[in-house]
Order: sequence, then structure tokens, then C-alpha cells
Amino acid sequence: MCGSFRRTARALTQVYDEALRPLGLRATQLTILQVLVRAGEVSQGRLGEMLAMDSTSLTRTLAIMKREGWVAEERGEDRRERRIGLSSAGESKLKRALLVWEKVQGRLRGKLGKREWASLLQLTHHVTEIAKTQGGSQ
Repeated sequence: MCGSFRRTARALTQVYDEALRPLGLRATQLTILQVLVRAGEVSQGRLGEMLAMDSTSLTRTLAIMKREGWVAEERGEDRRERRIGLSSAGESKLKRALLVWEKVQGRLRGKLGKREWASLLQLTHHVTEIAKTQGGSQ
């Protein structure tokens, strides 16, 4: 199952990356912008949990996004904590990217069909929760 999900994730990422390339944005970065617009300012650790993303990959991606000015970082109460939020440049980038994202989503949804699309989303959320909370045991 892991191999199948990873293969599917790579193929989908390539589709989104290709569509987002003219904006200078990658699918991973778009996902982070989408999460931040919904969640508001969060600790980097919490952001990693929300994305099910390892700390090293998240740190690397956030460094690029900070350099581009899409996210802002502040120190938390604990000096080790870093709080991440969406900057105004990030909001602007997200608005432009959502138009592209919606076109890709629409094409994929059209090819899968509404019922299969909804079923697949539900299934992937369910598998993600099982993996995060139980580590596949039971």
C-alpha cells in the first residue's frame, strides 16, 4: 500500500508542479500556504503535524518560502519555538495559485467522476488518520 500511495503522490505532485511552475511555486509550497491561510499562525511543529511532514523537509521548504517572502516567522514564548504565518506576499501568491489549482482539480475530478473523487478523498483522509494515530498497528 505504501508503494502505491507514494507512486500516486509523486504522479499527482508532478501534475500540480507542472501547472504551478509559471508562478514559481511548487505543490508542497502551495499546500503550506493553504494550511496557513486556514490555520493562521502556528508553531512549526504543529504545522508539521498538520501536514504529516518531517521536520527536515518542512524546515528546508519553509526556508525557501521565507526567502521568497511568502511566510513570516516569529519566535514563540519558548526561544526554541518558531511560529509561522502567511505574509501578505504569501496571500497574494496563494490567490494567483488557487486559480491554477482549481483548474487542475477540476480536470482530475472530471476524469474520476464526482462519486469516485469524494470516495477517494474520504479514503485518503481515513488512511492518513490511521497511520498518524496508530502507526498501522492493530
